[in-house]
Amino acid sequence: METPTETPIETPNETPGAGPVVGADGIARCPWGAGDPVNLAYHDTEWGLRVEGEAAHLERLTLEAFQSGLSWRTILDKRENFRAAFAGFDADAVAGYDDRDVDRLMADAGIVRNRRKVDAAIINARATVALREQGGLEAFIWSFRPEPGPAPRTTADVPATSAESIALSKALKKAGFAFVGPTTMYALMEAVGLVDDHLEGCHRRGCAG
Repeated sequence: METPTETPIETPNETPGAGPVVGADGIARCPWGAGDPVNLAYHDTEWGLRVEGEAAHLERLTLEAFQSGLSWRTILDKRENFRAAFAGFDADAVAGYDDRDVDRLMADAGIVRNRRKVDAAIINARATVALREQGGLEAFIWSFRPEPGPAPRTTADVPATSAESIALSKALKKAGFAFVGPTTMYALMEAVGLVDDHLEGCHRRGCAG
């Protein structure tokens, strides 16, 4: 399988310059999580919270890669299908996928059928297994956690990359991972709590692990 390249990713913060939005329930949220009920649930219960374990980190890394060029809502709608298709993101299981599994995945309308992203998911599972010799994927990702910065006031204050996401991207590529560009890795860092990009005034600000 060829190593795919990264294409631009759409992060949840997709309303430039917008500040927190107070919903009908009287609670202030980041604007992307203030309307649509699926995005609201993800914003309130998961985004920015630390996750634990190899499978949880491999899932987020995989989903961020699949999201590249698409809306995050598309990925959330297909999330359970992704979990079924990729064996609950068990790295050993996915690392063993062969050409028949690739054909199966490319025929699965329940996920995003992009060959480069499917190939990357398998490549990354194999790299995750190999990374256990260096302490494992979770510890590897968290070793790039930056010092906490000031709270962004609007979505315009939220960067697309950081020095740490660039460094994490380079390190993962060196370790054999694919589709782990700096923008994708920054989105991963936001999702799992390495950085807290909930806006100032959002009720979830300060939830990062």
